[in-house]
Amino acid sequence: MGVTRVHRIPAIALAAALALSATACGQEAKGGSRYRPGGTGGGTIGIAMPTKSSERWIADGRNMARQFEAKGYTADLQYGDDKVENQVAQLENMIAKGHRLLVVAAIDGSALTDVLRRAKEAGIRVISYDRLILGTPNVDYYASFDNERVGRLQGQYIVDALHLDEEKDDKFSIELFAGSPDDNNTKYFWSGAMAVLKPYFDRGQLTVRSGQRKMNQATTLRWDGGTAQKRMDDLLSKNYGDARVDAVLSPYDGISIGVISALKSVGYGSADKPFPVVTGQDAELASIKSIRAGQQTQTVYKDTRKLARQAVRMADAVLHRKKPKVNDTTTYDNGSRVIPAFLLDPVSIDRKNTELLVEEGYFKAGELK
Repeated sequence: MGVTRVHRIPAIALAAALALSATACGQEAKGGSRYRPGGTGGGTIGIAMPTKSSERWIADGRNMARQFEAKGYTADLQYGDDKVENQVAQLENMIAKGHRLLVVAAIDGSALTDVLRRAKEAGIRVISYDRLILGTPNVDYYASFDNERVGRLQGQYIVDALHLDEEKDDKFSIELFAGSPDDNNTKYFWSGAMAVLKPYFDRGQLTVRSGQRKMNQATTLRWDGGTAQKRMDDLLSKNYGDARVDAVLSPYDGISIGVISALKSVGYGSADKPFPVVTGQDAELASIKSIRAGQQTQTVYKDTRKLARQAVRMADAVLHRKKPKVNDTTTYDNGSRVIPAFLLDPVSIDRKNTELLVEEGYFKAGELK
């Protein structure tokens, strides 16, 4: 597990890679950026991120690139624009150039089997980043947050905000959103939230007026806020008329923003019709501002600087023929094998503790205004 196989690059491919390095140094590459280390080189690490449409992925990629640089590596950072074919092509290019290791946040976790087989054949190690890569044995390690706990934090926040354990005779309506169906994390977020909320469904305290209680009815392709807004518009128009929705389980801040836009369009946000409880995830700046303004209610803070640091530590250990530190060796079965993982703890954020993000340096105080 900890031994790195040496990959010999053909002379023509090596010459092409060196020429590309000379011309691309410090310049913006198509779909990504080329970073160069200031010290002695330790080889090139390929970093494949899914999209620039979410601020968290931009930050993740940059944080990893800088930390790899600090350890003497070159970082080839690429963004797939949420198109699977782009990410596959980027990974193929990284393999052809003989990169020493790949860190991959998959757009579609089940679409990388063939390209990662080629990585294995080339002796290139792979770390799955935040989104588990599925259906292949050719993933060495997984770095993420405790994804089921994320869902539990969201579900528990709804329980507490509606005082479900105190007001057992009151009835509330809720609508449910889930993440992208091609992201393995979606099922963990969902199962965590449902583990908390199910007793209240069973007792009749919570009701989904739309009837859409299954995960496959609630998924949001590519986590897209616009898609979520359209679905929420439809749910409100068909099911809520004069009735009120009291809570919306949203697994991600971008989805939450779309949900809130739909709520605003039918008059929520006034003194007579306050916003329902709306959860979220990733503590994106727009959502933190929304929380402070009394619109979105909650988000889950995942310090992606720490996640990037963990991925870099894993990669550095692998490349030095050491076993990286892991804290979960049973949970993350990708359908081919169980992937050893290091999971970080998420934190629930609402209006009362947004300053934590400033105290920890995640945002500057002026950014939250």
